[in-house]
Amino acid sequence: MDRVKKILKAREAGSLLFLILLVLLVGLINPDFWQPASLLNCLNDSVVFTLLAVGIAFVILTGEIDVSIGATLGMSAAVGATILRDGGSIGAAIGTAVLVGAAIGLVNGVGVSVFKIPSLIFTLGVNGVVRGLIYVFTGGAWVENLPASYTRASNIKVVGELTLFYAVTILAVLIANYIVSRTRKGKYFTAVGDNISGATLVGIPTIRTKILAYVICGIMAAAAGMVYASRIGFITPTAGNNYEMKAIAACVLGGVALTGGQGSLLGAAIGAIIMSSISRILVFLGFSSDYDNTITGIMLIAIVVVTTVAQNHAIVKNRHEILMARTNKAENNTNQKKGEQKS
Repeated sequence: MDRVKKILKAREAGSLLFLILLVLLVGLINPDFWQPASLLNCLNDSVVFTLLAVGIAFVILTGEIDVSIGATLGMSAAVGATILRDGGSIGAAIGTAVLVGAAIGLVNGVGVSVFKIPSLIFTLGVNGVVRGLIYVFTGGAWVENLPASYTRASNIKVVGELTLFYAVTILAVLIANYIVSRTRKGKYFTAVGDNISGATLVGIPTIRTKILAYVICGIMAAAAGMVYASRIGFITPTAGNNYEMKAIAACVLGGVALTGGQGSLLGAAIGAIIMSSISRILVFLGFSSDYDNTITGIMLIAIVVVTTVAQNHAIVKNRHEILMARTNKAENNTNQKKGEQKS
């Protein structure tokens, strides 16, 4: 019973419940949405955003932000796709793309943690620089004519309509979630985001932890870029544009607090499924997918407002409880002194 209560209190439990209710509601309006193939396609479509959301979750857990992940995806995908187009091996393409993503993440990590530049400002600047480099690298042209063996990889199925890409992605998420939530060093990320001064006092390498979070974020964005290249079959100079908003929204929707120190990678993955399913849900409801970004923005604002109000209420309640405890203690001491004087 205690274990069940603990699961229900988990921040990602609300996200999972919301996802289930969303599936039920859309299915009641259009029963075709409940078809197994349709539901599995929602999972398959979320691969890119799951990788992005889990990657940026590492950064958000430390109390920072990264708005350059969309550009990192585009740059890594452009480099990897160019290698594939020019006859390079898949291993070389993926390896180089990962190095590009890690390098961008390292720059972000050093700028934010070592030079103490606000993460929003610094990563926004890096976003602009990387976007410009994509145009320089590609000459403003599309990177296309990728090998058929690579583009077909995104269609490999493992069970029914479930693709190999999503199966590997969710396995990686589960392993990463276990490391972050159960291991000593994995908990460094939430510790830094929860109380960086306290983390420093107990010997946690806060600067190194933040840099590592940004590097992991860059690597995950690069992995998302290579999956994107396989699914789409070509890369444009604007690939990944505005993806950072959906990734951040997925994290918040999955219970990851923007203030840091709270949430889980599994919750971010659940949020990614919800965010990536919006376009498909709109189609089943008879609306145009043009409303996708609008709905994403509304959901992000609503979630942040609700979360902020709840946090402020919790802070006020906690302060009230502390004040009442001190008042009761003072009254008890006074009554005790009066009793001693009478005796």
